Amino acid sequence: MSIKKYCLLLLFLVPTHSMANNAYDFGEYVVYYNSFTADTLPPQMASAYGILRSKYKGVLNLSIQKKQNPGTLPQAVNAVVKVKASNLAGQLKSLNSRRVSEGEAIYYISEFRVSNRERVTFNVSLKPEGETKLLEFKFTQQFYID
Repeated sequence: MSIKKYCLLLLFLVPTHSMANNAYDFGEYVVYYNSFTADTLPPQMASAYGILRSKYKGVLNLSIQKKQNPGTLPQAVNAVVKVKASNLAGQLKSLNSRRVSEGEAIYYISEFRVSNRERVTFNVSLKPEGETKLLEFKFTQQFYID
């Protein structure tokens, strides 16, 4: 499978405009996010992106896009990404985001450990390239692995 096909598969992991639950609109920018267990990735994709497939490993995928003129697609942008995550017991999870680009698409991927029925709250802070204002949001997701 070619890297372009991997890119297309990864696009399916990023929500579309109609899925408002997985997007934050900041006016000029839209941030799409998705979190899932790494065992759901196809083996070829996990290998291509250096992700160990495991039901005990979570993956956070972020995409920042700048809105363009009406009738044109938004443009993916580079950003400084910081993510802090914790579970209900207050345990902090270490998340380091790495940039992945495929053609004009840009994603920020973070990996972390999860256990069954663990509820993780993500605090996301993004600063698009050339901007001074931070884009911040948080969301919570529960992971089921058994």
